[in-house]
Amino acid sequence: MLHSVIQGEGKPLLIIHGYLGMSDNWKTLAGQYVAAGFQTHAIDMRNHGKSFHSDEFTYAVMVQDLVEYINHYGLGKVDIIGHSMGGKVAMFFAVQYPQLIDKLVVADIGPKYYKPHHQDVMAALNAVDFSVHTDRAAVEAAMEPYLPDWGTRQFLLKSVYWVEPGKKLGFRFNLDAFNKVVENIGEALPEGAVFHEPTLFLRGDKSSYIKDEDFDLIKLHFPQAEIKTIHNSGHWLHAENPADFLAETLEFLK
Repeated sequence: MLHSVIQGEGKPLLIIHGYLGMSDNWKTLAGQYVAAGFQTHAIDMRNHGKSFHSDEFTYAVMVQDLVEYINHYGLGKVDIIGHSMGGKVAMFFAVQYPQLIDKLVVADIGPKYYKPHHQDVMAALNAVDFSVHTDRAAVEAAMEPYLPDWGTRQFLLKSVYWVEPGKKLGFRFNLDAFNKVVENIGEALPEGAVFHEPTLFLRGDKSSYIKDEDFDLIKLHFPQAEIKTIHNSGHWLHAENPADFLAETLEFLK
């Protein structure tokens, strides 16, 4: 069973993080959705956060994880917000199990194929040797030559934790599995897959993940889709402009 943080009462709202993320990235926004009347389920997907590790890491198995989660808690129909990889999971879920979802919010990812583009991140993570890098400063220093962007390093450092308190650090995510299947993250939605319920696609104005030329493909798979742009934000639009992200999502979900 997937690990999650469940808060509040009301309509179930599942929040699905992106690749190398975890539920904790959504703590503040989850609380704001609770205040707006939702029961939030901030989920750690398999191989992330506090959820189980597995050699299997495909959208097919992640969709089944969500089905099991919804059935386990008896949630019935849910709303879903998914960012990046989480948005792809949500899209695959919606086209396969439309009876389980009311409204869908997809944050900065399209239904198209994305070629592997995390090479610098993977190189940085694989440069860390926890037998040598025994504190957070050393871990960050090991990553810096591959990842000069401070913000990306801080995002990855959130998944560093004490495997043995005070003795040995480790990553919460399953780096070994990701090294083997990183190309799975870019998989496209299959041809002919359609979700007919209300869907909101949000993109960052400084991000290149959803381009104007992707709109037709989005509408092909999601004929009721609205596509909106969050200003002053890149790929992590929910973290870079949380106020506008919250306003747009609440207007749509309510």
